[in-house]
Amino acid sequence: MNHTPVKIYDTTLRDGTQGEGISFSVTDKLLITERLDRFGVDYIEGGFPGSNPRDIAYFAEAKKLRLQHAKIAAFGSTRRAGTKASDDAQLQTLLASGVPVMTLVGKTWLLHVNEILRTTPEENLAMIEDSIAFLVSQGREVIHDGEHFFDGFKDNPDYALRTLAAALRGGASNLTLCDTNGGTMVEDFQRIVGRVVSEFGADKVGVHCHNDSGLGVAVSLAGVAAGASLVQGTVNGYGERTGNANLVSILPSLFLKMGRTARCAANLGQLRELSLYFDELANLRPDTKAPYVGASAFAHKGGLHANAAQKVKCSYEHIDPALVGNRTRVLVSDMAGRSTIVMKARELGYEIDEKSAAVKALIEELKELEYRGYEFEAADASLKLLIVKALGQRPQFFEIDGYRVIVERHQRELFAEATVKLRVGGQSFHTVAECTGPIGALDKALRLALERVYPQLKEVELRDYKVRILEGRQGTNSRTRVLIESSDGAKMWGTVGVSENIIDASWEALTDSVNYKLMQSGAAAPVPPPSA
Repeated sequence: MNHTPVKIYDTTLRDGTQGEGISFSVTDKLLITERLDRFGVDYIEGGFPGSNPRDIAYFAEAKKLRLQHAKIAAFGSTRRAGTKASDDAQLQTLLASGVPVMTLVGKTWLLHVNEILRTTPEENLAMIEDSIAFLVSQGREVIHDGEHFFDGFKDNPDYALRTLAAALRGGASNLTLCDTNGGTMVEDFQRIVGRVVSEFGADKVGVHCHNDSGLGVAVSLAGVAAGASLVQGTVNGYGERTGNANLVSILPSLFLKMGRTARCAANLGQLRELSLYFDELANLRPDTKAPYVGASAFAHKGGLHANAAQKVKCSYEHIDPALVGNRTRVLVSDMAGRSTIVMKARELGYEIDEKSAAVKALIEELKELEYRGYEFEAADASLKLLIVKALGQRPQFFEIDGYRVIVERHQRELFAEATVKLRVGGQSFHTVAECTGPIGALDKALRLALERVYPQLKEVELRDYKVRILEGRQGTNSRTRVLIESSDGAKMWGTVGVSENIIDASWEALTDSVNYKLMQSGAAAPVPPPSA
């Protein structure tokens, strides 16, 4: 087994930001740089210096960062045809960025040399060698990105290898082979990387892959298996078209499956947190089905699977989730058996007897609710309330007497008014609130009443609201499921409601959210639970 460390090169701030819907502010980019450094990557590609005001500002500020390990790289291309490297404006801009590493993209495919650059093959070789030699002479480390290398190699292997030799003569520290179009199959990729390694040595070869064929991670790992010692990619696979090779999937596969190591291997337990951090800055919802780090990556729904995983973790989990900062989750549905309910209750902090009448009754209630359209996979808070109710431990913080919602439009103005009547102990509350929408008005009216008694509810805000029509054939009378995601700034939780009336379904999810917060905060319940 090869124990030579692999160098990790992150290009999220350059290639990743070319993805549709991905944009980072200067502050975001600086925060990401520091976070990647703490995680332990070797290189952080910051972008094109001088290409836009944001990148200009980033490189100016990045020079002030006190990074512990990572080197910041500026990205650019070789000199123009027919010019001297020392006179090339772009190369001068790269130097002016002040960062220690320059990554230069060079043409390796004769199609691009002839049709895009419109120069001679020999001049292209000179452009590569001269540009790298000039930057190296200025004290910079230079990584050569061989653009379209695999297409170029399949077209003319001799010329593609000559471009790498030119880069090496110029003093490049690494020859990164780019599958720019993302179309190379795994077997071809591994064979070609192996050929380059045999020509130039494993310590000189890196890979940069795209996901156009859904193989970005697979070909990156194949490249390392063939001898590459540097891997480029982006966090969460951000990137142009279908994205770049996803480092969040590559790293655990390298360390846990292939026995390789890198400086960041010691921080693998932070991987899920890192992935979520990037999604948060990119204002994207995390992919729940992401390998290794997704919320569903180690989630078990079938009773047989859940029971087996409880007894022997590896029976249905390919790694220990904790190794990447994740955890096992049990999903409760109409497929659940007693062992599933017991596991889920334990996950939520309750020890219950699998053979008890309460568990049997809870299973029957859950199956009936699921039949009616409830789902608890994203509504753990509602499920926890059901469990404590089955155990006879659910506190009653308030009692609802009724609510009403009115929606009005006056010319162009639309607003909703909600009225809520409830009791806390012996005290009655009758509150009215307005908002643009009916659910917002209900939420405000409910809070107006309860925050007087339970001030901790002021911390709670609704973060997400989803509606699903369950029986479309019923038209406007269809049953509706509402999922609400709430947060108090420290934790997030989901609640669910189902009804033929969307407002009533929302009301159920809202009141569950409030009850869950009060229960978790240890609030005293002034109203005793009703006797059975």
